[in-house]
Amino acid sequence: MASGSTLQKAIDIVTKATEEDRNKNYEEALRLYEHGVEYFLHAIKCECSAAADEAQGDKAKDSIRAKCFQYLDRAEKLKAYLKKGKKKPVKDGESGAAKDDKSKGNDSSDSDSDDPEKKKLQAKLEGSIVIEKPSVKWSDVAGLEGAKTALKEAVILPIKFPHLFTGKRMPWKGILLFGPPGTGKSYLAKAVATEANNSTFFSVSSSDLVSKWLGESEKLVKNLFELARAHKPSIIFIDEVDSLCSARSDNESESARRIKTEFLVQMQGVGSDNDGVLVLGATNTPWILDSAIRRRFEKRIYIPLPDEHARLVMFKIHLGNTAHTLTEDNLRVLASKTDKFSGSDISIVVRDALMQPVRKVQTATHFKKVSGPSPVDKKTICDDLLVPCSPGDAGAFEMTWVDVPGDKLFEPPVTMNDMLKSLASTKPTVNEDDMKKLDKFTEDFGQEG
Repeated sequence: MASGSTLQKAIDIVTKATEEDRNKNYEEALRLYEHGVEYFLHAIKCECSAAADEAQGDKAKDSIRAKCFQYLDRAEKLKAYLKKGKKKPVKDGESGAAKDDKSKGNDSSDSDSDDPEKKKLQAKLEGSIVIEKPSVKWSDVAGLEGAKTALKEAVILPIKFPHLFTGKRMPWKGILLFGPPGTGKSYLAKAVATEANNSTFFSVSSSDLVSKWLGESEKLVKNLFELARAHKPSIIFIDEVDSLCSARSDNESESARRIKTEFLVQMQGVGSDNDGVLVLGATNTPWILDSAIRRRFEKRIYIPLPDEHARLVMFKIHLGNTAHTLTEDNLRVLASKTDKFSGSDISIVVRDALMQPVRKVQTATHFKKVSGPSPVDKKTICDDLLVPCSPGDAGAFEMTWVDVPGDKLFEPPVTMNDMLKSLASTKPTVNEDDMKKLDKFTEDFGQEG
């Protein structure tokens, strides 16, 4: 069933291609011919699996192959015509003699035939270029001074002071950020993308590089590095790099092995000149990385759980300019109570606490009038704003949030009790067993960040 639908799709595409060809829309015809041949080749594979033991399967495959050769031949003629920009169109029944004259240089014709495929693959990858900067500054990242220093050495300084990095003094070509989840590895990468103004930042995931088509994944890896070299200085950031580069084994698929091999060659292989290209990887499970990949990440920086001072800064960052009654001492208490919490865990605690005033508004049965800045215009002070309160408070009157006008609700500030309530219901997400593995990996291969 799948084979029939694929074959029908191929026939529909090449039918449209011949129509465009007749109408002298040669560029569109070329695109459709190539697209149709891809579907024909896919149909051959389906026929092969569906009718491997039948003579009919062989006949069908031979017929499809003949069609492929026919359409490819026409596509080559159109390609040559479009490339040379002839005024006279190529005739459909042109003999092969002219074709032979055109293709005296095999190398150039081979490279020409690869161009459309290369452009198509690079067009896929161009979607991974981060065009809009994430607006995360170094100051937004609490702690992690070692990691920030290494990234400045690798990215910022070579751009600002290129004369410093000549001769034997070279910037780092590969940096691996590893540590427990939620400690700011991806956040650091966003800071790099923001601060490295003159660099092209590629944010790549395994879905960008893995393809169902045989051989295309390796070409995507190769084209990614070629694109990075063309746009240098550039940074290739691969989040969860372990999904692409886990340790090689005998029972893994051939395609997975080929992707890893291509990755190794492109990162540091014969003929690979990666000057001006930094590969930045992030992982929570560095111990499953292949040893050869691990070696190519010259700097392996451990991003640990935040210390008490970093946690204090994180509470301030996440509270931002939201109205609250927390003092510096309150924040220090919260920082001391959140040992073994990651940056992400602290973010969740604060976000939950910020919702507590909203819940008070929802559940309130009584409100009272207070003075304060208008929700519509902060510069205007109003005397008739409504705030939720206890039934016994002076001036309290019975009503629910449904009856409160939209521009008359006073924003209740976040209190220490709100923070403690949220903290009591939030548990750290980092596993003790994983911490032991990370400490062992740091002891063997890494350095503190």
